[in-house]
Amino acid sequence: MLDQINRHQLAVLHSMDELVAENLQLLAPIEKAWQPTDYLPDLRAEDWRDQIQSFREPAQNISDELLVVLVGDMVTEEALPSYAIALNEIAQECYGDSPKPWSKWLRGWTAEENRHGDLLNAYLRLTGRVDMHAIEVTVQYLIANGFNPQTFPDCYKGLTYTSFQERATRISHGNVGKLVSAQGDPNLGKICLRIAGDESRHEAFYTRCMGRVFDLDADNAMLCLREMLRTLIAMPGRLMDDGKDPDLFDHFAMIAQRTGVYTVHDYAGIIDHLVKAWNVAGRAVSGKAAKAQEYIYRQSERYTLLADEIIAAIQAQPPIAFSWIHDRRV
Repeated sequence: MLDQINRHQLAVLHSMDELVAENLQLLAPIEKAWQPTDYLPDLRAEDWRDQIQSFREPAQNISDELLVVLVGDMVTEEALPSYAIALNEIAQECYGDSPKPWSKWLRGWTAEENRHGDLLNAYLRLTGRVDMHAIEVTVQYLIANGFNPQTFPDCYKGLTYTSFQERATRISHGNVGKLVSAQGDPNLGKICLRIAGDESRHEAFYTRCMGRVFDLDADNAMLCLREMLRTLIAMPGRLMDDGKDPDLFDHFAMIAQRTGVYTVHDYAGIIDHLVKAWNVAGRAVSGKAAKAQEYIYRQSERYTLLADEIIAAIQAQPPIAFSWIHDRRV
């Protein structure tokens, strides 16, 4: 039965090739795209030492809390190979160079996302504010541990997941950019806001595609979304590990909440946004899908009502030591 549903879903997704092709314009032409070196000191220049010094000085103003969030975001971005493999379920790419629209999107998306980890890694390395060895160990653990978005064998869940996650990462990077700029580091502020801009384009692609799925197969799309919302949507970096802290992701997420970078309110807001973007309330569905529709429509309010209680509990937690910042506690 699962295989039959999977084949049906793949047929629906690949019937959308024209839509996917039209939205390939959401990928920036490579010859015009930004690159990490655009935001880093020019080591070829005669004044490269002065450039590095000027680059490092503002970074000394960033709080340990925001450094932890930045590292967690960077580690998550560096695990891109695992995410690309997971999304290949949609593209069904067997050869690696297929000209089909879904395959072209997946490769282009991967190429754009790859720059995010590269740039954040270089920034952290040049500033000298963190323990890069501990961070590198964390990246290797996360890639080795893999990534399970808990969507297989439901291809619709893959699109739902990416729609949610691209918006979540846009919010996270955007908020870090604003906060570090306020703390006096315009270099990192520009970097984070540029990355958030990429995530916004990627979010638009996945949200449009899932919206078309709702148009073509509303009942199954509704059931898919309900299943995704029955538990917290799994974060891509949840299997991160530094070899010391078995609850590293939970502790990172706690600091992200505490700093206001990514909170329960944001989670609820994403649900609300997607429910409206996909016109969940206006879909003509019946039976189990109609019950799912009612369930989905209550979820944003449910998390909003819980948010203040959750945030208060997090604020009451004792400081945690992070290997990323030389075991300082935040």
